[in-house]
Amino acid sequence: MWGAVAGLSWRPTLLALSAAGRTRVLGSGAARRRGVSARSCHGLSDFHPGLDYEETPLWSFGYRFDPKRYVTDPKLVRTVAKILQKPQKTCQLFMECNPGPGILTKAFVESGHKVVALESDSTFIPHLETLQSNWGGKLQVVHCDFFKLDPRNGGIVKPPIMLSQMLFKNLGIEAVPWKAGIPFKVIASFPIKNERRILWKILHDLYSCTSIFRYGRIELNMFISESEYQKLVASPRTAPFYQPLSVLWQVACDIKLLHVEPCSSFDLCTQNGILEKSGYRAALSQMQQRICFVRMTPRKNLFTENLTPINYDTFFHMTKQCFVKRSARLLDHLPSLSPIDTRDLLKRVNHLAKLRITNMYPKDFKQLFETVECFDEYTYKWLYDDIMEEVSV
Repeated sequence: MWGAVAGLSWRPTLLALSAAGRTRVLGSGAARRRGVSARSCHGLSDFHPGLDYEETPLWSFGYRFDPKRYVTDPKLVRTVAKILQKPQKTCQLFMECNPGPGILTKAFVESGHKVVALESDSTFIPHLETLQSNWGGKLQVVHCDFFKLDPRNGGIVKPPIMLSQMLFKNLGIEAVPWKAGIPFKVIASFPIKNERRILWKILHDLYSCTSIFRYGRIELNMFISESEYQKLVASPRTAPFYQPLSVLWQVACDIKLLHVEPCSSFDLCTQNGILEKSGYRAALSQMQQRICFVRMTPRKNLFTENLTPINYDTFFHMTKQCFVKRSARLLDHLPSLSPIDTRDLLKRVNHLAKLRITNMYPKDFKQLFETVECFDEYTYKWLYDDIMEEVSV
């Protein structure tokens, strides 16, 4: 599909071309309008192609305190353990992020599974290391922050920030082909204050096959606020929540709601390392809602000849530009999306032409992108506009 280049297998090839994606987009896929800056045309960073957060990256603020949810309720622990043991009851590898006191960790290990515990708070490390010594090779504890793996700003990398290549090499985890089975499962709770930015970071990692997704189709089992979950699974039927984030996540993953739990079932860790019931922290207004436990499994057929880890950022830009005028018809958007003759495009996507953007399903956006990419007779296939940089993600 992405074939070997110069004798390299497809995975090393993607790594070697991680920066070349920008050249590829400009050289054979995107025409820049007069007066549009280079950044407006790319929206790319030096570390992640296409990474265009609207806010400053998480790690630029140092190690300021951000409250985290911890699973400590015995009933919730049993529920989560039961859910994740189905349908396979054989030994599995779980990567648990910020396990805190390790109550859920204990349930997995006692069920016969292997667990890698990634804990960012040094307060819990001694206790987890004690559990590690008691359980032998079934538990491995690492002091790092899963949500800050592979920082964009480079510089010194030290705990709790770490590079995924270093982490996985130390753990002895090797990459598997994208269409192979799930190599391991991640269990985590999104940080309370940064759900949206982390959702975008993971999306870029997924589509570019970088960070943890360099190692295959990693299954994510995540606790997320109900408001963000509603946006993830939104569709034309729930237009107020429907946005580029909805489209891109649904194209990339099969998303399944596993369980819904009141926020009172979770504990929070305060700055002095003490766990408190979340119900007592009224200052965190976003906690006053239900928490959804969601499984996000990357699709085997995500990548095709026309949507690859090299040109995915163009797909992101196209989707976001469409939502600039979300009530307009696709027919009205086509001239601003691509220099390809509208009549030629309509011959192939005629059934979509009269649809309003908010009436297009995620599969329709992917079909539109792949249709434009199929036009070999056009050297420049895409038009980027300054307004794309202002689209809210």
